[in-house]
Amino acid sequence: MRLPVLPGDVTAVARALLAVPENERLHLCRRILGGAAEAAAHCRRMGHLHPRWGDGSLSAAARRFALAGEPFLDDPDYLSCTRLVLRELAAAMDAERSAPAR
Repeated sequence: MRLPVLPGDVTAVARALLAVPENERLHLCRRILGGAAEAAAHCRRMGHLHPRWGDGSLSAAARRFALAGEPFLDDPDYLSCTRLVLRELAAAMDAERSAPAR
């Protein structure tokens, strides 16, 4: 995925997750993060946007899906989605840091 990750990136993914049933959220979150990573690599290699996932940002990848309206941060479901995004984002960044250099 493209760095830096901005607050709007996290918000966009959380809104995509909020738009699907709870039991589908983890899968969708990982799909969005994977799509953003694929797009970032494509952009670096090819010099142009990925045809499906965009520019490598989480926001571009999330916007392939329906986004729920943005609720306040005290909304329990939205807070849960935001936590999920941050947890998966941290895991992806840790994995990237520990991967052997290419």
